[in-house]
Amino acid sequence: MAEDKDEIFREELKNVGEFQFNAKVAHVFDDMIRRSLPGYSTILQMLSVIADHFAQADTRIYDLGCSLGAATLALHRGADAKGVEFIAVDASEAMAERCRTALASLNGGQVQVICADVRDVPIENASVVVLNFTLQFVPVAERDALLIRIRRGLRPRGVLVLSEKLAFPDADQAEVFAALHDGFRKQNGYSELEISQKRTALENVLFNESEAAHIARLKRAGFVRVESWFRCANFGSFLAFRT
Repeated sequence: MAEDKDEIFREELKNVGEFQFNAKVAHVFDDMIRRSLPGYSTILQMLSVIADHFAQADTRIYDLGCSLGAATLALHRGADAKGVEFIAVDASEAMAERCRTALASLNGGQVQVICADVRDVPIENASVVVLNFTLQFVPVAERDALLIRIRRGLRPRGVLVLSEKLAFPDADQAEVFAALHDGFRKQNGYSELEISQKRTALENVLFNESEAAHIARLKRAGFVRVESWFRCANFGSFLAFRT
């Protein structure tokens, strides 16, 4: 699948609208996330390891907010258990369509791509569920309900992987990690203008929370143990265990 360079915010815009996962974004998303998210390649690699360790025979693995299917591909590579069904979900038709193309060549294991809001998809018989930078786009008031549904849909010994951009209550800490994130993007070729305009586009779409807030919510949802397994600048990932 051809990948173009992300230049969506390269030119100065008179009005920067809200960020949307439309066809234009879908076409450059692989480049966008690789150049924007420090540690992303490590998270994908570790998803294969996590799937290898936690996938159970004759269960489902869900990738909620699958975008172009990179996490599903990683999970598929790692899951060695027999009879595993993969469910990849994204609310953007443009993303889901390109995801279907990306996953079309997979052999072994049943793979289904669904265009739907992750809040509307039943979670059933799951051994692994992944929310890879997805929860941050769900309204804060609706996050508890989603995580409760996921926990109820997990099999015993099942696990949720939750990856998020993190907020920091301490202003100095927030400033340091924001600067590191900006520096990462600049080293990957983004200009100050591109960084600023994308930040504006995401302001009313993406709502970050602190590590403590995520852990507290996961425990409220009934997960018995939560481990912070990855952190790079202001991005982190958690393992939440059903039992």
